[in-house]
Amino acid sequence: MTSNTKIILGMLAAAAAGAAIGVLIAPDKGSELRRKIKTGFDEVMDDVAELLAIGKEEMKNMYASAQEMQQEMTQEMER
Repeated sequence: MTSNTKIILGMLAAAAAGAAIGVLIAPDKGSELRRKIKTGFDEVMDDVAELLAIGKEEMKNMYASAQEMQQEMTQEMER
């Protein structure tokens, strides 16, 4: 996991924690509170899905680079 990904995950976790605390402290009716929690959860899940897609793409790139390096090393050893 790159440092950028770690930073994004940290920011996402902090934002989710802040939103959860804010929602729980705010004096709302039960139905309104449940709606806010669901909306917040949905937003977090969207962000997590986006991060997973980014991570998947990074893993594909790393795998391709590793394969390329392996092929280059094999060619060097055959010389």
